[in-house]
Amino acid sequence: MALTADLVSLSLRLEADPGPDPNRVPLSDGELQALSERLYREAAGRPLWIFAYGSLIWKPDFDAVEWQHARARGWHRSFCLQMTRWRATDAVPGLMMALDQGGQCKGVAYRLSEEDRMGQIRRMICREIGTITDSSFIRWVPIETPQGPLRALVFWAGPRGKRVLRGLPLESVAEVLARACGHMGSCAEYLYLTVKHLEEKGIRDRNLWRLQALVAEEIRRIHGLEAA
Repeated sequence: MALTADLVSLSLRLEADPGPDPNRVPLSDGELQALSERLYREAAGRPLWIFAYGSLIWKPDFDAVEWQHARARGWHRSFCLQMTRWRATDAVPGLMMALDQGGQCKGVAYRLSEEDRMGQIRRMICREIGTITDSSFIRWVPIETPQGPLRALVFWAGPRGKRVLRGLPLESVAEVLARACGHMGSCAEYLYLTVKHLEEKGIRDRNLWRLQALVAEEIRRIHGLEAA
């Protein structure tokens, strides 16, 4: 990988936690419970699989008892969702990765433990989904695995709204990721960890591999470092 831990460290800086976005109304306890119950019912007592394509691969917030390689056809990874919190600020916005329509995405399918299924669903919603509007981006998608086809839950698939920036060239995405940082870390760090853990599981996403090289190049340019 061209994007190394040392280069990522140059993208990190201390940023204060700005608190919740005043323009986004967080899930109420009632909405959280209703959404959790809906997904619980939709699982219909079958094994609950989660399709992980980004941070859930390297930082899952659930108890998995099994994992396997999986492919979701009709979706691809895309840094298309503008953010000003977590790994970005209002002054230097970043881009969050989501699944966008078209192509295919190789990732990891995790099977959740049957114990405290409702509690695990609630934790994932709290981590991944901030508002009731965002809940429309939770989907059940068909996936292909070595054991055959499965149905899996996925977060942030097909986002819509004014925060979505589709069709950005990778060079423009790299410029954003190389600069954005918030109180939870930098966008470059997120990209690095995602690509690193995909590689460890034998998965290479062609666009992400190209993107990590562009971000490495951009960080070097920002800090006046010679090309590797």
